[in-house]
Amino acid sequence: MEFKTLEQKVVKNAFDYGKRHNIKFDQEFATIKLMEEVGEFTQALLIHQKKCRESKFVSEEISKQEMGYELADVIGMAIVNANLLDIDLEKAIDQKWIHRDK
Repeated sequence: MEFKTLEQKVVKNAFDYGKRHNIKFDQEFATIKLMEEVGEFTQALLIHQKKCRESKFVSEEISKQEMGYELADVIGMAIVNANLLDIDLEKAIDQKWIHRDK
């Protein structure tokens, strides 16, 4: 899937979610959600590393799946934030990570 298509689908999904749950998906909400998702990824990582209460232990397969889901949420919310800020995220990634600006 092309990045622009992925971006469009992620943003549409986020705004549809907001409409279904009567949540205004503005920059403030998107930023707070991004931070929430980073926290949830961190929690999933701690569980995966067994650095949590034993009652939270799950198999490695389940913990890796959960980390993947939470990391997908982080990336999704980063995409939504870029959209709300009118940032071309594909271009920014290319310049920052691929063809590093000097």
